Amino acid sequence: MSKPIVLILNGPNLNMVGIRNPKAFGGAKFADIERVMRGKAEAMGFTLEFRQSNHEGVMVDWIHEAHERVAGVIINPSALTHTSIAIADALSILSCPVIELHFGNVHRDPAKANRHQSMVRAVATGVIAGFGPGGYLMALDAVAMEIEPVNFRQS
Repeated sequence: MSKPIVLILNGPNLNMVGIRNPKAFGGAKFADIERVMRGKAEAMGFTLEFRQSNHEGVMVDWIHEAHERVAGVIINPSALTHTSIAIADALSILSCPVIELHFGNVHRDPAKANRHQSMVRAVATGVIAGFGPGGYLMALDAVAMEIEPVNFRQS
């Protein structure tokens, strides 16, 4: 029996994490995040597909390919969060959990009000923001809980 697949999509410039503004991410580089996520996914019984693109259309194509193939999607759309109706439309076809993820708390800085709007949020199962690279670990836990909810009455 094959393991459920979790697709992690990363938007523009995220491949530069740890290179651009290295102190903001505790010295973690993009490859470090992928390595840690692969280890956690394996321990949880998931197969992980970890992808990054600077191109909106490529991300839309990956979402289309995920339809009825993956158990969950974690997406950090980066700057496309605020502009991409195409990504939101593509995500809306999925029947699996979709977690919108951001390194920073996108609502904290009033000077960046243009970043408070998310096209993805309306189609996401949930949003995780403000926890830096650790948010990826939280998002994987969120996908797992959506796939197999915890029964708090019997726990």
